[in-house]
Amino acid sequence: MRKKQFFRIFFAILIIFISNSAFSQSEVSSLIKSGPADATKLAQAYLKPLFKGFGVGLNSGWNNSANSKKLMRFDLRIGLTGAVVPPIDETFDVTKIGLSTNVRPTNAAQTLTPTIAGANSLNTQLTVYDSANQAIESFTMPKGTGLNMIPAPQLQGSIGLPRGIELSVRAMPKVNIGTNIGSIDMYGAGLKVELLPLISGMADKIFPIDIAIAAGYTQFSFEVPLNVPVPSGSIPASPNQVQDFSNQRIEAKFSGISTEAIISKRFLVFTPYLSLGYNTAKTDAGLKGNYPIVTSITPLGQKIYTNYANPVTINQTDINGFRTNIGFQLNLAFFRIYGSYSMAEYNSFNGGIGFGFGN
Repeated sequence: MRKKQFFRIFFAILIIFISNSAFSQSEVSSLIKSGPADATKLAQAYLKPLFKGFGVGLNSGWNNSANSKKLMRFDLRIGLTGAVVPPIDETFDVTKIGLSTNVRPTNAAQTLTPTIAGANSLNTQLTVYDSANQAIESFTMPKGTGLNMIPAPQLQGSIGLPRGIELSVRAMPKVNIGTNIGSIDMYGAGLKVELLPLISGMADKIFPIDIAIAAGYTQFSFEVPLNVPVPSGSIPASPNQVQDFSNQRIEAKFSGISTEAIISKRFLVFTPYLSLGYNTAKTDAGLKGNYPIVTSITPLGQKIYTNYANPVTINQTDINGFRTNIGFQLNLAFFRIYGSYSMAEYNSFNGGIGFGFGN
């Protein structure tokens, strides 16, 4: 029963994360009105804190000590990272992200709009024009969530191997959470090598500390079904164009690579540690399927839509830099408590609990 409860908590965190993203029916329907290229730029700017914050989370929680587990000793841990979004990334100016001249603020004096981590009070409106400079669509940018901390969970198992090596695995099979949320899956692997035991002689006895190097890779994916309908009162640009819009969905994949050097010292049941590492994180996301987008209007006011297949594609590196961690591990028999604070472009907190046997 306990194991099932842990999985339910883990899935609940993921559901909250996905639900709070900009990937919802109404927001996709709004942004897509600007056309593929401009919708991609708007989505990138609005979701920037989400991409960066989740990248931080993927690279967090791998290690809380330089000491590797002894041969065949293991533990299972559940953790959560909260990446703090700096104020500069809580808003963006729609006129500064390279939109085409066909998409302009309805009110030229109101160009600042929140990102997903910004306030939920701004309502910047954009108007879309056709090639003849006729206004064909208007839409309001999504509000922020009012939460400047991006959560990311970790579910990890670790086991000790020979010669001071520890193997960690993050794995979750593809799970369909619901028709409105879609499916998620995650996998990853990490390796930690304790250095002093590799040195012959008494080096590991002389030095009163543990030193290790570690690396880890995590990939998290999700797929969300969508239903963006044909704009009301519009007609197709051509009777021969595709008019099947049943395959709409979001596909997103986040991946992160973490490397670090760790130093720690155990005091009975308490182990503080310090690490310096280098992290990268990437996002590969997009709207898949066919989408009807209004592209012109007749002299009589009839809107005309054009079908676009896979209109939005985001493939970018979100994080690429150094990170410093300070934290602790508390061993209470088979129960563990972990905590750390990380300093980088997005500072973050990580905490968790674990269960296992032996050191």
